[in-house]
Amino acid sequence: MKNTFDYVLPNEQGFFGEYGGSFIPEQLQTIIDEITAAYLEIRQDPAFVEELSELYRHYVGRPSPIFHARNLSAKYGTDIYLKREDLNHTGAHKINHCLGEALLAKKMGKQKLIAETGAGQHGVALATAAALVGLECDIYMGEVDIKKEHPNVVRMQILGAKVIPATHGRKTLKEAVDAAFEGYVKDPVTQFYAIGSVVGPHPFPMMVRDFQSIVGNEAKEQFMEMTGGLPDNIVACVGGGSNAMGIFSAFLDDKAVALHGVEPSGRNLDEDGEHAATITKGQPGIMHGFKSYMLQDAQGEPMEVYSVASGLDYPSVGPQHSYLKDLGRVQYSHINDAEAIDAFFDLSRMEGIIPAIESAHAVAHAIRMAKEGERGTILINLSGRGDKDIDFVAENYGKQYGVMNIL
Repeated sequence: MKNTFDYVLPNEQGFFGEYGGSFIPEQLQTIIDEITAAYLEIRQDPAFVEELSELYRHYVGRPSPIFHARNLSAKYGTDIYLKREDLNHTGAHKINHCLGEALLAKKMGKQKLIAETGAGQHGVALATAAALVGLECDIYMGEVDIKKEHPNVVRMQILGAKVIPATHGRKTLKEAVDAAFEGYVKDPVTQFYAIGSVVGPHPFPMMVRDFQSIVGNEAKEQFMEMTGGLPDNIVACVGGGSNAMGIFSAFLDDKAVALHGVEPSGRNLDEDGEHAATITKGQPGIMHGFKSYMLQDAQGEPMEVYSVASGLDYPSVGPQHSYLKDLGRVQYSHINDAEAIDAFFDLSRMEGIIPAIESAHAVAHAIRMAKEGERGTILINLSGRGDKDIDFVAENYGKQYGVMNIL
């Protein structure tokens, strides 16, 4: 098995093929270069690796288990397994990289962590990490998502974070990233921007992937122990793409393992602004300091995007995903809102596991694969739990699925 942080790509300039890099103002690049140097040094430090490993074990509760979803498997005719990242402390995979970034920021002498969040899981995880290591924390979140994901907003505030609304555009994830970047450039010396996915300028796509690689490393060992072999298929949702890169990373050299990334096709894949299927419908472009596939208008500006899942509505994607798409190593497909909500209730009512709506996109794709005749094993990265989504689902889909307000 590879060491946790043992990867060939990106190159020294942060490129995965033609994607990635760092396209930011020169004065900010100096600060980012310091972060790169600090990270490259610290990831080789046995004391740092051990400190992070101890937190994973005794704070996060790792390793997260793999569960054989027997009821779902029986219904759809193939063996479906779940990598239970929803059981982590804070309820999702996000805590994996937030702890790493918080420790790095602390060792660099930073005073404040800042970040964007969509569904709120990254915000909660970073607020948690900030409280643990004793740093201030500002979380930028779109006004729409603040209302939609209210339970996570309350969690962040209880943990001591300041939640700052993004009030422009569609007031969702892309706008939260815009606002966080604006906040960061005002003081990049004392603040550390803990980017919430495998996006942004180098070294963040590499760094977040490295911290998330524990998911794939665990899954590979666990699945082999459970079944005597590797999964035939691995499925993960893709917005920015951190949970997917986390689980894919350990299997990239295992050509017999098919990797499936699932984007949100929202309400209408053929209408601009009604989906966030970046790899499916986008073209290479530059935004937020890196080059990758992105949904863009004729002037090269980011398009408005939409998904029922607040954590997936981003008009670009991690550069390594773009590279893997061009190589053909990962197959990228899409699931619409209705399919995701169906899968949300299917998993809830057949296995007693309420998934995040983001993760439900991956569940929906696995179900589709089984319906279309896939009989090999399917391992889903269940990247988060759905506590944050239950009020939204009840309000918008309750009548359809028999969830009634009895108060």
